[in-house]
Amino acid sequence: MTEIRSNTCVALGANLPSSAGSSRDTLVAAVAAMAERGLLIRAVSRFFTTPCYPPGAGPDYVNAAVKVACDLAPEALLGVLHEIEASFGRERQLRWGMRTLDLDLLMMDDVIAPDPATHDHWRDLDVAAQRRMAPEGLILPHPRLQDRGFVLVPLADIAPDWVHPVLRQPVSALLAALPAGDLAQIRPI
Repeated sequence: MTEIRSNTCVALGANLPSSAGSSRDTLVAAVAAMAERGLLIRAVSRFFTTPCYPPGAGPDYVNAAVKVACDLAPEALLGVLHEIEASFGRERQLRWGMRTLDLDLLMMDDVIAPDPATHDHWRDLDVAAQRRMAPEGLILPHPRLQDRGFVLVPLADIAPDWVHPVLRQPVSALLAALPAGDLAQIRPI
């Protein structure tokens, strides 16, 4: 029997319109697409507007997070998320570029994948290396979730008690470690 992972969270983001309409409309439609593909939607965060990175590089993003339950292996779930992105016109041409839809698998319960040493390597890369390199396989929890207010603020809505299995800190502590000025730019819609 396949294990049900009931504390699986996905970050959603968009800053370009898609076939569903505005970025906000796209995120609403993406949550519906997840349910249509068999993911049990357990919670959806509020939607937030966040500045494009780097500043001035494009329209502001709309970000959210969703908690799902599923019996898929992490790689299979990532495949489903990539299919959903493609159905909304996502093209993977530029790392950290503008996009119609971005779905990032943040975590699945307390899974560390592929192993703690690999996670540490990708988590500890400096920003310049992060721009140049991407891991070949899935890293869980997402190696940069602790650095991103646009991920942590929505995550706090749906999984406030989740504890990062490598850093051993709850979402609230990860949020508290971020610069207040960065967090002030993340506004609920």
